[in-house]
Amino acid sequence: MPTVSLMKRIEFSSSHRYVKPEWDEAKNRAVFGACYNPPAHGHNYLLEVTVAGEVDPKTGMVINLFDLKRVLLEMIEEFDHKNFNLDMPYFNNRIPTSENIARVLWSKLESQSDIGTLHQIRLWEDEDLSAEITAAGGPDVASVTRRYSFTAVLDGHQGHTWDCFVTVHGAIDPVIGMVTDIGALDRLMQAGVLQSFDQRHLGEVLGMSSLTGEQLAKVIWDCVASHVSGGTLQKVSLVQTRDVIFEYAG
Repeated sequence: MPTVSLMKRIEFSSSHRYVKPEWDEAKNRAVFGACYNPPAHGHNYLLEVTVAGEVDPKTGMVINLFDLKRVLLEMIEEFDHKNFNLDMPYFNNRIPTSENIARVLWSKLESQSDIGTLHQIRLWEDEDLSAEITAAGGPDVASVTRRYSFTAVLDGHQGHTWDCFVTVHGAIDPVIGMVTDIGALDRLMQAGVLQSFDQRHLGEVLGMSSLTGEQLAKVIWDCVASHVSGGTLQKVSLVQTRDVIFEYAG
């Protein structure tokens, strides 16, 4: 019988700060940027939990959603409205980055027999940043996705506001708790993509008389792939409208 995946979402609110006490202020600011600013900043986190398994022929379900919801609510109660740095012992010796928070949540869910086989979790810090951990990669490896937006004409005369999701995959750095330097990725995208594309006719910018969304996704990939600071570029997802998405993974 084929395996079916089931995804459940749950929200919670918490605060955190990126800081290594043994570093001086200059180094903390250089590495963590605005995330270092005291005292802390909060997020409305969205956790997506995906379990996988065969459909039970009696119930028609992979897992009873009531059981999955109960487990998630019990787990999230420990994290909701907490300061990760001050209130959560999991982060006494690790920085509460999205990757490290996802890793802690993974370890807690993996031991829950009531939810079947844990396949993947994705933790959205906000609409612009998420971290994903999978059973295939294990808890020490993550994919981090960052969203960027620009408005431009692809072909003809109608402009679109494009959402570009850049995903970087790799081991979670044991010192800084991140897969890649998000600040460096922001600067790379700003200089290599956004400054050139925003409010422009993309065919003219790229010197192409006809340009498709597929080609544009590859162009962005080529601008970024060899310059990522930490990790490996995994994919570029380009959202033209709610109904049209292009993806490129070189």
